[in-house]
Amino acid sequence: MTQRIPHVLVVGGGAVGMLAARRLQRRLRRGEARVTVADLDSYMTYQPFLAEAAAGNVEPRHVVVFLRRVLPRCDVISGRITRIDLASRTAVLKPREGPERTLDYDYLVFAPGSVSRTLPIPGLAECGIGFKTLEEAIHLRNHVLSQLDLADSSTDETLRRRALTFVFVGGGYAGVEALAELEDMAAGACRYFRRVRPSDMRWILVEATDRILPEVGPEMGEWTARVLRWRGIEVRTRTRLESAVGHHIMLSDGEEFDAETLVWTAGVRPNPLTSASDLPLDGRGRVKVDAGLLVEGTRFAFAAGDCAAVPDLTRPGRTTPPNAQHATRQAVRLADNLVAVLRGEPRRPYRHRSAGSVASLGMYRGVANVYGVRVRGFPAWFLHRTYHLTKIPTLNKKARILMDWTLGLLFAREIVSLGAMQDPRQEFELATRTARQALPERSPAASGTPAR
Repeated sequence: MTQRIPHVLVVGGGAVGMLAARRLQRRLRRGEARVTVADLDSYMTYQPFLAEAAAGNVEPRHVVVFLRRVLPRCDVISGRITRIDLASRTAVLKPREGPERTLDYDYLVFAPGSVSRTLPIPGLAECGIGFKTLEEAIHLRNHVLSQLDLADSSTDETLRRRALTFVFVGGGYAGVEALAELEDMAAGACRYFRRVRPSDMRWILVEATDRILPEVGPEMGEWTARVLRWRGIEVRTRTRLESAVGHHIMLSDGEEFDAETLVWTAGVRPNPLTSASDLPLDGRGRVKVDAGLLVEGTRFAFAAGDCAAVPDLTRPGRTTPPNAQHATRQAVRLADNLVAVLRGEPRRPYRHRSAGSVASLGMYRGVANVYGVRVRGFPAWFLHRTYHLTKIPTLNKKARILMDWTLGLLFAREIVSLGAMQDPRQEFELATRTARQALPERSPAASGTPAR
């Protein structure tokens, strides 16, 4: 009788899912297990480079890794997992088209990641732009450049002020890096617009707490705020967004103004799939796991990354923060522990003392706190690029990113808004609509059609 091969289902093709599956295909012996990776997208996005992709420093395609290329020994399925059932060891998959299907598994790697954490603020859903995916980063770049085009082409001062006002909500890594890189890009782009100067633009960072970039420490966070203010960026701490209805921004400090650009980067929350399953959750909606990344109450399900409450053994009583530094290391430990369970060997706990944090503030400017050593300016910017270049998966992507940076030193940055990408069929629909309107009514005889 042929022995059944265990099936490992990896839910999520992000940093944890992709790296865990890649480690599994390296370590598993032939016939020891088969691995399936399920995700709506067939690529992994290296999120620390989203801000550079939005600013045009790197080509957007170079910050994504095609799953089918790096996982040749895994079965990659494009679709959204809508439910996980631990009791029956099944998962429900909703493909992009067609009916749902059920996937059976023997071992589960749960790593769907996180989504933007939003608040019930009037107008936010209609006017806000997220900054969590590559698609959002590309859209934001096109949007910012299109606002410069609009302001340069208009003589209406009210419209110009609205177009040239950019509001970012959230003073963490995503918000600060996105704002700094895009402001740097827009300021450089002004040389190509006759009627737009850098001083015409208004950039505002809104943060509800008393400081920005808490990950790098109070001193470096305050230094970052001073640098941003020196560049003309308004840093509003202890301030909340109250309303954005009709792009009319209302802040908790009483100020009101119109802004065509509202970027929401105020934190993340676990993927909604966590609550749509029978996984054990903590008070913040994260999956409960032990130090070996095994889901509590199971011997076959593992979880890691933003959606998991992973105990931080270097800080007893606390969990690891949701960042790329921990995600990449947890993926390796998870895969090794899964292989150990398959082979009846003991698991090893995940333990990593944070090396610190690095952030880019635009070209040649950065801030870092590495092993307690505070670095700022050009050295921090260089450290940021070097660290993430070593961490992005595959030699292919490393070489392409390095080439983008090298070309950026030799040639000016491309300043083109490809706004038509948001609605690529618009021009064709216009052509067909105007063609129908231009054609006169013709009788069957005039058209050469014989009368019946």
